[in-house]
Amino acid sequence: MIVRVLTNIFFLFFSFFLFAQEVTVVDFDTRFPIENCIIYGENNPKTVHTDKKGKADVSVFADNEIVTINHLSYIEVEVLKRKLSETKHIIYLHRNAETLDEIVLSSSRKKELKKRIAEHVEINQLAEIRKIAPQTSADLLASIPGIKVQKSQFGGGSPVLRGMEANRILLVVDGVRMNNAIYRSGHLQSSITVSPSILDRTEVIFGPSSVIYGSDALGGVIHYYTKTPKVNREEKVKFTALSRYSTVNKETTNQGSVEISFEKWASLTSFSHSKFGDLRMGKNRNHGFDDWGKVFEYSDNTDDFYNLNPVQNTNPNIQKNTGFDQSDFLQKFYFLLSDKTNITFNIQHSTSSNIPRFDKLAEYSNGNLKFSEWYYGPQKRLLLSSQLAINPNKKWIQKGIITGAYQKIKESRIQRKFNSLERSYRDENVDVFSLNGDFSVQLGEVSNRDLSYGFEVAHNEVNSSSFGKTIAVDGNEIIGFNDDFTVQSRYPDGGSSYTSSAVYTNYRQDVTENSTLNTGIRFTHTVLNAKWIDETFISLPDNNITLKNSSFTATIGYTFRPKKDLQLSSVLSSGFRSPNIDDIGKIREKNGQVSVPNINLRPEYVYNAEIGVLKYFDDKKFNIGLNAYYTLLNNYIARESFPINGNSTILYDDEIAETIANVNHKNAYIIGSTLSFKGNFKENWKTKGSITYTKGKAYDTGLSLSSIPPLFGNLELSYSKNRFETALNFRFNNSKKLEDYNLIEGIDNIEQTPYNDSTGQYVGTPSWNTLNFYSKYKVSNTVQFQFMIDNIFDQHYKEFASAISAPGRNFSFSILIN
Repeated sequence: MIVRVLTNIFFLFFSFFLFAQEVTVVDFDTRFPIENCIIYGENNPKTVHTDKKGKADVSVFADNEIVTINHLSYIEVEVLKRKLSETKHIIYLHRNAETLDEIVLSSSRKKELKKRIAEHVEINQLAEIRKIAPQTSADLLASIPGIKVQKSQFGGGSPVLRGMEANRILLVVDGVRMNNAIYRSGHLQSSITVSPSILDRTEVIFGPSSVIYGSDALGGVIHYYTKTPKVNREEKVKFTALSRYSTVNKETTNQGSVEISFEKWASLTSFSHSKFGDLRMGKNRNHGFDDWGKVFEYSDNTDDFYNLNPVQNTNPNIQKNTGFDQSDFLQKFYFLLSDKTNITFNIQHSTSSNIPRFDKLAEYSNGNLKFSEWYYGPQKRLLLSSQLAINPNKKWIQKGIITGAYQKIKESRIQRKFNSLERSYRDENVDVFSLNGDFSVQLGEVSNRDLSYGFEVAHNEVNSSSFGKTIAVDGNEIIGFNDDFTVQSRYPDGGSSYTSSAVYTNYRQDVTENSTLNTGIRFTHTVLNAKWIDETFISLPDNNITLKNSSFTATIGYTFRPKKDLQLSSVLSSGFRSPNIDDIGKIREKNGQVSVPNINLRPEYVYNAEIGVLKYFDDKKFNIGLNAYYTLLNNYIARESFPINGNSTILYDDEIAETIANVNHKNAYIIGSTLSFKGNFKENWKTKGSITYTKGKAYDTGLSLSSIPPLFGNLELSYSKNRFETALNFRFNNSKKLEDYNLIEGIDNIEQTPYNDSTGQYVGTPSWNTLNFYSKYKVSNTVQFQFMIDNIFDQHYKEFASAISAPGRNFSFSILIN
């Protein structure tokens, strides 16, 4: 009997002891448990992690030891272990204010504190991406301070950074350069081929200052980081599902992912599909132009349906020929090879339905719709990559990442005019092979001096083909083809290639406790080969060319923190962009002008100076920042009239058109600034906003530069408590007058602005503003609902240089299961 009592007492004591060694970590606001917190001791090499219930065993730490609880999304907490009983072994964490020392991944391709970086960097993390709920990645980019997005059709989006866009902006996904040899000037709609549903974060570096990325990054770098699986001591399966419906274009988006975690490896599989109907524009026309942008008639022709005449639109506010579908697949495998080595295999595939080219299908010639068919064939992007991360801790290689990748891009253009049976096809296939290595080492025993260095090699193979088919028609049915005819290819039909290779080194040092110096240099060498065979329409002085270009670029940046709540920064940098296949060899028609090859095109250069001021308030819970810059463009590339073989016109697609080409000019400048603020100003209340100004002119011609947006910005006020969050957002855009447009290049699409019959001129872009509403309710730790109203007052407007009218009032409903 005595033995049984003692045994029970022992088990009770032992159970109490075990319970006393367990802590639970929860969110202060929602009281939901926090998974994957790292808990470590002051002088103890061991670490423990919280499970999905927020629990962790802390028996490995001594009672008199200070333990630290750390999670990327929360403010770090330190507590004496024996004091845990005072809170019943429950630890409450407060979410990080957005303005605390953020971690930047893209600046040096490794984790770096934002306070040590002089460049202007904007970050959107997963929580913010989910809050924005963008239909496409282009819509996500439009929400970032300092970025304006142009759209020729709904299935696209061309981001503008500091007055530069298209192939002057570098797109990167998971460390792999997306820019390829046919990334074009003007407007580039490829940003949507990365679905926002697979993104973990997006980072934007403004300006040409990063030697890590080099050529193409004149206006800046947009780096997409997709979700990555994580290993775990216990076998785990995590399921995530997202479903959304939007009224403005009857959008349905469904996304699901499964993450499987083991101790040594993990897998993430994600699939998403979006279906977009025709987009409805806003009804209220405060700009005073009653019919601007309305679609009164449209073509209902398809690849198998024929209609000789346009169809009357019963609702001119519905923009016919704007809908499309898109599917995205992501598969990642992560293997922990050792404590110092891991490898990630990354498979991404994006494909779409046919995407109507709205601006072309709305184009008139002699008072009639010009095209009965004009659409992009399915846009396909395949990425296969492997990324090896090593941590040898050697003298000259402390950490490193080696990334090998293959990309296959397919795009096509199909068009046919009204009153014609001739349909033309232009197909482009690009294969890109790349290898880059990025390494870093800490110099000295303290961590205030870092050296990073690396290399990058990318080879592009471009195959461009074209052909024409005369369709055979039976009533309204296209039953086949009769004859073939010759069509001019978009790029060199004999094949072309573009190879870029580069090496760089970057040095960062904390000169004092309050200041950091960063310097870097990069050498880039490019080789372009192109061959034209068919001379039916155009004969060139040389049909087989090889162009080689090389350049050094450099940067120096300095941050100074005279006070804990103040940071000053300055950057001097240079950039270089070697012409690609699209710059030199593209042939295409727009508004009666045909772009023709210029085989003597040379690289363009930029020289940039910028300053930044960042002021913190209330223990870094709120900040105000100002970034201003001056960029000098030298030998810059712009379009102008370009006679070929002594002729200023050619016959193209059965029409006489003026020939233009990309040519080098002398000097131009772009100046601008972005003022932004964000943070908590009161308990449960947050605000953020930005305003961006840009101006650009050519020194040699005195003309305005293309792609310079008018003043734009946004303001947001949000409130959150416990499981509920809501916000109001105000977006605004100033007008851009006719005299501020570059009418020679035609990039800014002045013909898409209102027309004044009394003056016989286009007016330019009218100003606009919208008010938007957002709300979210967290039903549990795994289920949340989101409701949004965009453009509450149903305003009609167009984004600068866009052909398509912006969405009208939109109700959006989402459910997220995690």
